[in-house]
Amino acid sequence: MPSNKRRKNGGIVMRKAFICPTKYVQGEDEILNLGYFVKTFGDSALLIAHPDDVKRVQEKLKRTAEKFNIRFVESGFCGECSRREVARLQELAKESKCTCTIGLGGGKAIDTAKCVAEGENLIVVPTIAATDAPTSHSAVLYTPEGAFDDYAYFKQSPSVILIDTTVIAHAPVRFLVSGMGDALSTFFEARANVQSYSKVNAGLPCGFREGVCGEARGTKAAFALASLCYESLLEDGWKAKIACENHVVTESLEKIIETNILLSGLGFESGGLAAAHAIHDGLTILEGTHKYFHGEKVAFGTIAQLTLENAPMEEIEEVLDFCLSIGLPVCLEDIGVDHITEEELYQVAEKACIPEESIYAMPFPITVEKVAAAITLADSIGKEYKTLKC
Repeated sequence: MPSNKRRKNGGIVMRKAFICPTKYVQGEDEILNLGYFVKTFGDSALLIAHPDDVKRVQEKLKRTAEKFNIRFVESGFCGECSRREVARLQELAKESKCTCTIGLGGGKAIDTAKCVAEGENLIVVPTIAATDAPTSHSAVLYTPEGAFDDYAYFKQSPSVILIDTTVIAHAPVRFLVSGMGDALSTFFEARANVQSYSKVNAGLPCGFREGVCGEARGTKAAFALASLCYESLLEDGWKAKIACENHVVTESLEKIIETNILLSGLGFESGGLAAAHAIHDGLTILEGTHKYFHGEKVAFGTIAQLTLENAPMEEIEEVLDFCLSIGLPVCLEDIGVDHITEEELYQVAEKACIPEESIYAMPFPITVEKVAAAITLADSIGKEYKTLKC
């Protein structure tokens, strides 16, 4: 079904979509209020979390359960978001008569909770601010051995996003910095989508995934949030990093937690992805990058996107200055690639350019050669700039 219809005067009627969680709340010791949100669904919740994460917040969980007279059913989460684990947990939730699902922790626990809940009565409680995935309506499935399996999409975004900023402040600062790397791409990728009139993931749970409605473009609201995301990083990113290093909750840290999770989450899903994430995906074929976090590789992907689109040097330098100020990568050696052969470079570019990648949201024709050249240029500019500044 075509997504756009032609007007008689030659203009285009464009379908747009914006999706978001029903509720978002963050604050110091906010887990103490978790029971309230469980109570809106019933009196019991399946708690999907790594044992270490449960241990970190055990006392708060106990207190909120007592205060709101609710029950947590601990799941014995195996640590992998696999079809087998999802099926086991769904059966456990049914047997225990759980009225909602909680995903507490990092990406694997949250994705597993999304798959178990299937878009219904889901509370997400991130314990790190390393990516913008918590707010999304999608998850990544893996095999029991940890290999990529498939993407999973649901009919709506999570019901509640609840963030305890005290917990985030006591997590290793590298997680927060990586989250800023992921958020750094949001504005530039949304801008590319606006310029190219590309479809966005927000259209998927609005009938497009089922094939009964047309695809959708991003809204002005999504682009405004993506723009605010970038502005917030520049204004508060460095201060938030220092606060996190000292394990204190400050206004700047509060703002960056919101930026990493909410602004970037809504900005990417309803504003669109482009070259930065596609180049990240390409870089994952290089073994040296495997020990680096998603957001760290996306930061370099953002610089590569800017060189691909021939952005003004002033804009590139602004991004480089920000990355260097908080310790994000600016060149390939910063993500474990000390040397790259021409063959490896083209393999990275080819993976970034597979038909289903987001790189085709860029507002100009894409070729493997252009992407390889952009990565080379980004690497050289980043190296030279870092030498000059350091």
